[in-house]
Amino acid sequence: MDRKKLLRDIIDTRFDGSQAKFARAIKRSPAQVHQWLNRHRAIGDAGARHIELTLGLPGGYFDKPLRATTASNTNLGPDIIGRVPLISWVQAGEWMEIVDTFAPGQADDWLSCPVTHSSSAFVLRVRGESMLNPNSKPSFHDGDLIFVDPERPAENGSLVVVRLDDAREATFKKLIIEGEHRYLRALNPIWPEPMIHITSNATICGVVFFKGEML
Repeated sequence: MDRKKLLRDIIDTRFDGSQAKFARAIKRSPAQVHQWLNRHRAIGDAGARHIELTLGLPGGYFDKPLRATTASNTNLGPDIIGRVPLISWVQAGEWMEIVDTFAPGQADDWLSCPVTHSSSAFVLRVRGESMLNPNSKPSFHDGDLIFVDPERPAENGSLVVVRLDDAREATFKKLIIEGEHRYLRALNPIWPEPMIHITSNATICGVVFFKGEML
C-alpha cells in the first residue's frame, strides 16, 4: 500500500494532474494536498476515508495493496474506477443544482463502476417497461441499474435521462435529433406514446453509459 502513489494516480487520471482541481473537489486546501504528495504530511485514515467518500471511491481504496505483475493463467477483472451514488428520479431531475452540495448519506446506496466517468455521475433504477425492447438490444427491464454521466455529450442516438419542465421527475429515453428538431423515443415497440417532441421545455440530465442488469 502506498497512499501517496494512489493519490497521485487519482489526480493524474481524474483531474488532469491538477492539485488545485482535486483540492476543490474534496473541499480541502491546496496546501494540504501539496503536503500529502510531498510526504510532509501523512495521509491519515480520516483523510483517506474523506477522499473516498467525496470522490465515490470504494471504502478502503487507500488501503488496497498495489497490484504486482505476475505470471498467471487467469485474467484480472475490470478495475473499479469509483463508486457512484444511487439516487431517486426526483433527485436526477435537479441533479446539476444539488450535486455540489450532495452528501454521501443522501444517496440510497453507492455502487461500484468499472467504466470511466466524471465525478458528477449517478445511478438510477429503471422503472416500468418503456425501454424494454424484446426484439433487440439495448433493452432495459424494470429494476435494471443505469449509470448516467451529466458531462458526456448527448448526441443523436444517445440514451438520455431528461426532465421535462412540467414534470417533477426525470424520464429515460433515446434521443433522436433530426435537423433542428429533437425527440425522445421509447425503445418498447408497443409503447403507447413512442415519440415525444421536445423543445426548450426539456433539460438533459445526463447520458447513460453503463448498465447493471438485474438477475
